[in-house]
Amino acid sequence: MAEVKLTALIVEDEENIGNFMSAILKANGFKTILCTTGNQGIQCAESYCPDIILLDLGLPDMDGAKVLEAVRQWSVTPIVVISARNQESEKVRALDMGADDYITKPFGNQELLARIRTALRHRQQPMEAGTTTPVYCAKELKIDFDKRRVFLKDEEIRLTQIEYKLVSLLAENAGRVITYEFIIKNIWGPHADNNNQILRVNMANIRRKIEENPAVPQYIYTEVGVGYRMLENELFSQMIK
Repeated sequence: MAEVKLTALIVEDEENIGNFMSAILKANGFKTILCTTGNQGIQCAESYCPDIILLDLGLPDMDGAKVLEAVRQWSVTPIVVISARNQESEKVRALDMGADDYITKPFGNQELLARIRTALRHRQQPMEAGTTTPVYCAKELKIDFDKRRVFLKDEEIRLTQIEYKLVSLLAENAGRVITYEFIIKNIWGPHADNNNQILRVNMANIRRKIEENPAVPQYIYTEVGVGYRMLENELFSQMIK
């Protein structure tokens, strides 16, 4: 089965640079969304919930820092700032506001890809940094975060993109209760309907695929009225003993 593609949101008003980055990413297996204004970038971040955002600061309608600030109010999506501003103060400001990295224009293909890989690895962390492994493994369920693939009893499980995002979010925070609101905001964006129905439907589909008996789950537990909790990662448990 083909691997699930990562989605990159590019917020860049210079058409040639935006197209250049989009071409590089598509050639390396990403899906891309290209926006040329800050408002478009915020709307696309909310609508598509991309896996990574590449953000220019010099946008025509607002400073890119405002986009960064707006997205960070609800999302931990990796954000790499790509700007012609090379002053140290600008870099420090962007990083302090929540950017994962800062690239100064001009830049090369390999540098861009390396920075993106690093930002994605950094965000594959539980809520307390430094406490994860590249793989989730518990009982007969295995999730390879780097390859975005899920296996049960050594057989690959076919998940939709939304289902994979849900499973990986819970697995990255295995052992913790993750609230319905946190999950919905991170998967569907800050303006998603909070009645939990779409979340319950997707979770029911996931359980049919990974649980031997969905009514008595072994991997994803419901904390009634609060959220969901994933069985603790056995690999992480071994690391901290």
